[in-house]
Amino acid sequence: MFDTAFFIMGSPDQAGWMNLLFLGAIFLIFYFFIIRPQSQRQKEIKKMVENLEKGDKIVTSGGMIAQVRTVDDDTVLAEIDSGVKARFKKSSITDVNPNQND
Repeated sequence: MFDTAFFIMGSPDQAGWMNLLFLGAIFLIFYFFIIRPQSQRQKEIKKMVENLEKGDKIVTSGGMIAQVRTVDDDTVLAEIDSGVKARFKKSSITDVNPNQND
């Protein structure tokens, strides 16, 4: 039984290298499955917010779903319901045209 453990882990002298290799593998897994997709999604949302046009539907960080009426430098005037308009900062927009992303 101990021979099998030494075969898998190597000698006690190599245990430090195995730990570093294991930590590196965990970091790569986190990078490719969590960090990278999230940063790509943020870049995609930023690009969509920069290209906002009148008539686009948006979702804000507060959960408001609205239709864009006018676009300014860093704000958007959006209609939440017929006759109800609100101004949102572009940085609070979390999704553009939410039904088209499905």
